[in-house]
Amino acid sequence: MARYLTIRSEEADLKVDLGEGPTAEEIWDRLPFKGPANLWGDEIYFEIPVSVGPEDEARETVEVGDVCYWPQGEALCLFFGPTPASTDEKPKAASPVTVVGRISEGLENVGRIAPGENLKVEKAAE
Repeated sequence: MARYLTIRSEEADLKVDLGEGPTAEEIWDRLPFKGPANLWGDEIYFEIPVSVGPEDEARETVEVGDVCYWPQGEALCLFFGPTPASTDEKPKAASPVTVVGRISEGLENVGRIAPGENLKVEKAAE
């Protein structure tokens, strides 16, 4: 069954298609939550109330639009372009992340989110 999240800030409303797996389940079970945005290159990340290790498929290089869980920082990450760790146009995390979903609406607005801006994450209807 498809599950969706909304991530809202003052400047952006994002819709995320949440994937499957234990980390995605844990995130779904903890909703709603909020946290202040941090910026690292073209990545927004913020702490969330989830504490799990990396899944077997965890990796550093991801795709633009991927939503990932970063175990080392207990954070949700929104990738919208290269990061300081990138060697090309692909986003690269600071350390392995678990891909938990994809931004399906609003990707063009992620760059408008300012550091320190509060992000609210909640369950969304289809």
